[in-house]
Amino acid sequence: MVCNGNSTELCGGSNRLNVYSAGSGTGTSSSSATSSTPSSTAGAAPAGWKALGCYTDSVGSRTLSSTQYLNVPMTWEACTAACATGGYTYAGLEYAGECYCGNTIGGSGGPAPDGNAGCNMACSGSASEICGGSNRLTLFQRGGSSTTSSTSSPATTTSTTSSPTATLPNGWKAYGCYVDGTNGRILNNQQPDSSKNTVESCISTCVGLGYSVAGMEYGVQCFCDNFLRNGATLTTNDQCNMACAGNSKELCGAGNRVSMYSNATLQAYQPPAVQKTGLPGSWTYQGCLYDDAVTRTFPYQIEFQSNNTATSCLSLCSQYGYGAGGMEYGEQCFCGDQAHVIAAGSQFMPETDCSMPCTGNASTLCGAGNRISFYNWTGTPLESWGFAQGSAAGEYEFLIGGPLIPLITTIGLNNKIVYMEKFGTEPADNSTGTYELDLALLNNYTAAWRPMHVKSDIFCSAGLVLPDKAGRQINIGGWANDATYGIRLYTPDGSAGVWGVNDWQENISELSLLAGRWYPTAMIMANGSILVMGGEVGSNGAAVPSLEVLPRPAGVTQPLYCDYLARTDPYNLYPYLAVLPTGGVFVAYYNEARILDETSLQTKRTLPNIPGAVNNFLAGRSYPMEGTAMLLPQHAPYTDPLGIIICGGSTIGPEIALDNCASITPEVSNANWTIERMPSKRVISCMVALPDGTYLIMNGAQQGFAGFGLATEPNHNAVLYDPTKPAHKRMTVMANSTVDRLYHSEAILLPDGRVLVSGSDPEDVRFEQEYRNEVFIPPYLLNGTPQPTFQIASNATDWAYGQTVTLKVTATTSNIKVSLMGSVSSTHGNSMGQRTIFPAVSCSGGTCTVTAPPNAHVCPPGWFMLYVLDNGTPSYSRWVRIGGDPAGLGNWPSLPDFSQPGA
Repeated sequence: MVCNGNSTELCGGSNRLNVYSAGSGTGTSSSSATSSTPSSTAGAAPAGWKALGCYTDSVGSRTLSSTQYLNVPMTWEACTAACATGGYTYAGLEYAGECYCGNTIGGSGGPAPDGNAGCNMACSGSASEICGGSNRLTLFQRGGSSTTSSTSSPATTTSTTSSPTATLPNGWKAYGCYVDGTNGRILNNQQPDSSKNTVESCISTCVGLGYSVAGMEYGVQCFCDNFLRNGATLTTNDQCNMACAGNSKELCGAGNRVSMYSNATLQAYQPPAVQKTGLPGSWTYQGCLYDDAVTRTFPYQIEFQSNNTATSCLSLCSQYGYGAGGMEYGEQCFCGDQAHVIAAGSQFMPETDCSMPCTGNASTLCGAGNRISFYNWTGTPLESWGFAQGSAAGEYEFLIGGPLIPLITTIGLNNKIVYMEKFGTEPADNSTGTYELDLALLNNYTAAWRPMHVKSDIFCSAGLVLPDKAGRQINIGGWANDATYGIRLYTPDGSAGVWGVNDWQENISELSLLAGRWYPTAMIMANGSILVMGGEVGSNGAAVPSLEVLPRPAGVTQPLYCDYLARTDPYNLYPYLAVLPTGGVFVAYYNEARILDETSLQTKRTLPNIPGAVNNFLAGRSYPMEGTAMLLPQHAPYTDPLGIIICGGSTIGPEIALDNCASITPEVSNANWTIERMPSKRVISCMVALPDGTYLIMNGAQQGFAGFGLATEPNHNAVLYDPTKPAHKRMTVMANSTVDRLYHSEAILLPDGRVLVSGSDPEDVRFEQEYRNEVFIPPYLLNGTPQPTFQIASNATDWAYGQTVTLKVTATTSNIKVSLMGSVSSTHGNSMGQRTIFPAVSCSGGTCTVTAPPNAHVCPPGWFMLYVLDNGTPSYSRWVRIGGDPAGLGNWPSLPDFSQPGA
């Protein structure tokens, strides 16, 4: 065979060795090549050794089997010297870079039947010497004077590969010759051998695959990577002496030698080891853990194809509250808890099983196939949940059956609850669209439910309580056609135990939106106007990526286009809105958030994206991934920034519900989100602000999306969130319901401090349509402390900003607080109007003085439920209005089919 390093010379052949010896050996020199094949030229054997010629060798039955020396720059001198040091008689060189020693010629070894033709490879350490070939040994014997051999060296010719002529792409340059194989491959990604291999073709291949390092070896081999591995060391350029198979004027490495090129700063990493130091936080390495590829040990898997390390993987796990995890198969990161390891019954395996370098740091190990480099968090627990017992867990209690399944619930100034439904949930199929529940008539089912009426289907509309003096309720948008343009108004009337006579007022030809909206959000702005945002064209139609203001400002004929809503359709419905104390409007939708200028309603500041699942950054929080959002309490003197928390949601694809809440103080410079794990996963959940400043998380599912038949695994557990506790210690597991509360379930605060829980309209044969209504009784009503009472003058329920108001309080302790709970219309995890304010209060004896919030940014104008709390136990509430009706909504709309209660 022609020598790879010189096409004018023979270098053995298949199963043929050029053999050498020093002394009287049993071998004979091989015959010369035929005239049709390039011939070998005699050369001097090392001193003290005799060349025996080209001998056969076999992997299964080695000719010289006592010792082998591999992966060093190979020459005759290097191999014979190594064998002499070991006291061996014979030395043989094979495959350009392999050296074997022995005292006998064993196996099937003997002179090659094809003579010198099989010994055809130049030595990796010297292009002027032949080091066997494939299954062929260049054999020497120690003990004789130096002789010559017809196969001893290549012919003396002018080399055509002495200086590469490759044309490199922009930014690429040669980095010299590197030793390969000492501790394993120095480049990971070997491409198929090619008889057309050149420097240019190999670099082009690597560029196309996204790599920044390219290496050529053995003339025909091409390797790609982003860095060097396994302690790669630089050697002299003359050791990369094999011509490229596709261009004999270029050099493509040699045996265990790589011609290295890169378009970046070349990094070389030592042989990988387990990372045990420099870990983030309190992570500790535990060992190499078995992982079943089908029934995974951990629930969350992340792919880091180019940047997986213990640091990056474990930092992500701990950020999302997971205290166990590790890396597998080089590029995979897993997160979970120690409980998952126990449940899976995973066993520790030998450390050598975890042998794959990390894709982000080739000097560290990241498991292997079905093997995890496993770590535990050994410091203070990342998340610590309380588990309430007895009355401290609260309790669910049946309240009353119902004639409909509500998708919107609203508490009126008459302390009755308005239920609004998607047309058709009434069992008798005589839907009126809405009912009012009187809590004073629960012992009389028929009397408890007053039927009311809307003209169009309010399915997935928005709602608010207006700041006019009657506290009218407004309903906006709807299911399809004219309903999506609908604006409906109701003035609560009647009293406890006495039916009212008012009904919903609606006339699409007189009063309508600029754009039809299905799944919109509404909010009272600081100036008292109504902001309406987002939605879709009805019946699963196109996006409506815009906002508008009611009453319609003079000269406005078109809604304001919102590019961010267009870009994130269809994952941004029922966006979360809030007036900020420093001015501006907070909006969160899908996995994004921003602050709008309150006058122009253009983007004032873009906030960081909302974190999702640990393994899916594209998880969302608004409909249809539907979590739920709340404003955290504001306390006088209102110097702390407003906090906003969003809990639950879901992921695109597998639709696994999120098990975390994300909170932010958006007005703070460089604000970012804090992640807190919930005890369980939730989508289509509900969240209720309680008068003691805590929050109840309830209802929903652990898998799926919002929508009919799109969620499974009902979550029956209630969780209490207490923002006064340290972060990551704020959640307590409470009581369980026995009722599945899935799509179109609701929860809302009642005047007596209980929580009304209603609905579930999954339209799924696996789950019931739910007409039963429950109440959740928080622990503050079960601790034996009587609810305090208070009196407020009838003319003292309309508060100006900063006004002081006197209350007469009956309480058992001196630990008196007052809370103001914004009037809420709740639907699809969006509690429109929710706000929790703890105003300044001072008490002397039974008299307490309360100071109203200072302005419309701290407290937008509207109606609030006023509670007095005695050591955390709330009274029954009274309604007060704060900030009046600055937009004059009480005189709007001035149209024949609508009444105006006045501002």
